[in-house]
Amino acid sequence: MQPATIDAYHSAQSEPDRQICDLLRAALDRGLPKAESRIWHAHPVWFLEGNPIAGYSKLKSCVRLMFWSGQTFETPGLTPSGSFKAAEVRYTEPAQVDPGALAQWLSEARDIQWDYKNIVKRKGRLERLK
Repeated sequence: MQPATIDAYHSAQSEPDRQICDLLRAALDRGLPKAESRIWHAHPVWFLEGNPIAGYSKLKSCVRLMFWSGQTFETPGLTPSGSFKAAEVRYTEPAQVDPGALAQWLSEARDIQWDYKNIVKRKGRLERLK
């Protein structure tokens, strides 16, 4: 069953994974203060004006933090994910979360955005938002 809230999502995680999720949630809330956060496709995602910016999900062996426009960020440490502009980093323990890199990625996430909100309307073509 899909959790209805981010709190419910966190409650369903094991202790180490919940600690990672708590760290990520606090950082995303701080770094994206104008964003709306909610459960989307079964995991927590932050949106700016309806456009997905960042989110995290529990995978089998880790917690994955994803930035929808991360492939175009300058700060190193993210790995490309999928066929669009997304990039990710994976964590297996809370100590791996680097607050400095995370703050940089969040700064870039506010400034560098691709229009995922209208990707279906544009038949799979992404455009960079200004």
